[in-house]
Amino acid sequence: MKISSEFSKYAQEYASNNIIQQKVADKLLSFVRTKPKNILDLGCGSGVLAKKINWKYDKLMGVDFAPGMLELHPKSKKIECIYGNFNDVNLFESLQEYNFDYIFSASALQWADDLEKTFQHIQSLHVPVALAIFTANTFETLYKTAGLQALLVDAYTLETLQKKYFNAKFEVVRYKLEFDNVRDMFRYIKKSGVSGSRNVLSYKEMKKLMREYPHNYLEFEVAFIY
Repeated sequence: MKISSEFSKYAQEYASNNIIQQKVADKLLSFVRTKPKNILDLGCGSGVLAKKINWKYDKLMGVDFAPGMLELHPKSKKIECIYGNFNDVNLFESLQEYNFDYIFSASALQWADDLEKTFQHIQSLHVPVALAIFTANTFETLYKTAGLQALLVDAYTLETLQKKYFNAKFEVVRYKLEFDNVRDMFRYIKKSGVSGSRNVLSYKEMKKLMREYPHNYLEFEVAFIY
């Protein structure tokens, strides 16, 4: 299953499972010292950022590759939601026609097929950015316990790319999310969207992982570029 399909599949349950994404969005917005009027939100999902912006703006364009998420996004005369994939150069060519004064992306760009190319496309818009990207240390203990390679890009690589393409600050923040039991933890992983469409363990291996996982929490690591 493609990642976009996975997000659409669990779109209705995403809002109740995106606790960390809510925290990430709050922190991302705290970096913004101006009140941009024309906003681009890449990977807008169901509208976490749009719901949290507390200043008046003229236009917010939300872009996402999961139709199920876009259906849940707030709608208004000032909000335009479009289907688009930030892995597609055609998207950024079409965005050149707009005059944005700020680009946000909260908890989405980690799914870029080629993050450097995506950074290059974002930079080509010549607009200040506030980006939050989950790193390879997200689910660190889970991957180690299961004997799997990390799914995402590591923070060092992100910082290196950030220096190449943006005149911005870089900060890494770690979060923990506790659970009452392991079953709830794995249910969260499936429905929150933070694992993408990866499903590489057999039923037997998953049961073994659930028995051996040593914590009552999951780790998250997020790189902020602003």
